[in-house]
Amino acid sequence: MPPPDTFQQVNRTFVRWNNRVYSYFGGCDYLRLSTHRRVPAAMRAGMRKYGLNVAASRVTTGNHVIYEQLEEALAKFFDIPAATLVPSGYAAAAIAAQALQDRFSRVLIDEKAHASLRDASRQFRCPAEPFPHRDGAGLARLLARGGARDNPIVLTDGLFAHSGEVAPLAHYLQCLPARGMILVDDAHGAGILGVNGRGTPEYAGVPRERIVQTLSLSKAFGAFGGAILGPTALREKIVQSSPMFAGSTPLPPPLAAVALETLDIMRSEPGLRHRLERNCQQVRTALREQGFPVSSAPSPIIVFHPSTPEEAGAMRERLLSRKIFPTYIEYPAGPEEQGYFRFAISSEHTQGQLADLLKAMTTD
Repeated sequence: MPPPDTFQQVNRTFVRWNNRVYSYFGGCDYLRLSTHRRVPAAMRAGMRKYGLNVAASRVTTGNHVIYEQLEEALAKFFDIPAATLVPSGYAAAAIAAQALQDRFSRVLIDEKAHASLRDASRQFRCPAEPFPHRDGAGLARLLARGGARDNPIVLTDGLFAHSGEVAPLAHYLQCLPARGMILVDDAHGAGILGVNGRGTPEYAGVPRERIVQTLSLSKAFGAFGGAILGPTALREKIVQSSPMFAGSTPLPPPLAAVALETLDIMRSEPGLRHRLERNCQQVRTALREQGFPVSSAPSPIIVFHPSTPEEAGAMRERLLSRKIFPTYIEYPAGPEEQGYFRFAISSEHTQGQLADLLKAMTTD
């Protein structure tokens, strides 16, 4: 496979590609916090105060005070007992799995789960089995095969990045045995779903006692790094027993400073999420009226699966004619076998940009 196209983001919703400027509906910066006016100052201040790198594991001499400040801020934002900061969102599920690896009799994983969850499933010391995508009844059938001593853990994305669908966590919890748990990779749901932006568990309205939520700070939060949210005992277990946590250098302190800043922006500017919700609802409603099979979930991710190469080429030409960058995805080892167009709506897209996208998608 050739390398992907290179382009330069020129402001919050445009990119320069092949010496021309196009509207950009790619990526995962749903609130455009990475380009918020307050972020550059936070980055510069963090660099001046802390330097670029602690150059050591957090379990030795690299446990900088700013990491604990960020963990406290994350725990407060998500209203959970403890947050554990990790180097990346991808690593978060595997680090959580290493801490939990001896607790469960088997792993049940959504068949279209993100690659990070598939990697995490291998950290458990028990068999792993896929269940049908977002199928609560299918999961229940697999759970029913367990005996009285069954103690499963379910692995699923919260908001699926390849489709914009949301995992039915409430249904999963209803059929899960009392000792079972759910590990939710909420990289794309955290920060945007739920009344307070606390992610898929809040959107689903489910209790958190049997849920471990992992997230990425490089999506809605516009920064970098990852975090694991759960009980204090889980945090202690991670520090004590995860080789990945113990052997990793944490994210650069200036990026932790940026994450602290964007968390504060989310708290102080709720209008960002409101605009995102409005834009998503507008696009989804218009597409449904045109017969497109889009769900009512408040997801910023819209996908179009061309049935033939000719249909893909026609969509590409319509997008380019309206000066929209054609975000065609062919993800190595991803959950979709064929390429597809993936559009990510943001809080900062203008009404004109949204109208152009709708015209490109609905005009033959």
